[in-house]
Amino acid sequence: MNKLAVISLGGSIIAPKEVDSAFLKQLGHELRIYLQEDKSRKLILVCGGGYPARLYQEAMRAIDPSMDSEELDWLGIRATHLNGQLVKAMFSDLCTDNLITDPTGHINFQGQVLVAAGWKPGFSTDNDAVILAERFEGKLIINLSNIAKVYTDDPKKNPDAQPLDSISWEAYRTMVGDTWTPGKNTPFDPIASGRAEKMGMYVVCADGRNIPNTMDILYGRSFVGTVIGSENA
Repeated sequence: MNKLAVISLGGSIIAPKEVDSAFLKQLGHELRIYLQEDKSRKLILVCGGGYPARLYQEAMRAIDPSMDSEELDWLGIRATHLNGQLVKAMFSDLCTDNLITDPTGHINFQGQVLVAAGWKPGFSTDNDAVILAERFEGKLIINLSNIAKVYTDDPKKNPDAQPLDSISWEAYRTMVGDTWTPGKNTPFDPIASGRAEKMGMYVVCADGRNIPNTMDILYGRSFVGTVIGSENA
């Protein structure tokens, strides 16, 4: 396994309705053990917006149904900053950089942890995760959300949808399309997917609430989830 792993930490598990402090405390504990075992290991944690993002976006739509997508995106981005600052504070002793809100800007990354959040409209924080993985030569992105696997279709709408252990970038991008809309709910952002495919990265989508499973992914053990792309790319 690579010494650097990028974790796209979905807002749906940071703040599904309210902040899940018990989950964050346990995740932080396990990640610290992982980092302490090998000081050369590094983690980039990219935080999504979760319920606060949806709450404000829905409020804006209720106030003005014609509101353009850029303004809605900015509301979601600000929610990621709040979640990101919380996670940054959790790892303050291991994270020497301020919260990263521009993945193309100046970054020291002298500590073992880097925490990032939303950057600008047009894509989700998944895309920020891909940019940071590219910048720091990571091939693995662990995409943690509230779903255990990628399905052939939306299982909430299609009872015949089947879970996948793996899928090629070509097949995955055919499923999710190439466009982004604020609040769009896909296992991995379409914009990020195009970039990750070009860079030869692979993404593991898994249920982030299952912390032992997340640690299995990091340690290179068997896990439950879906691999998008090829880990040998």
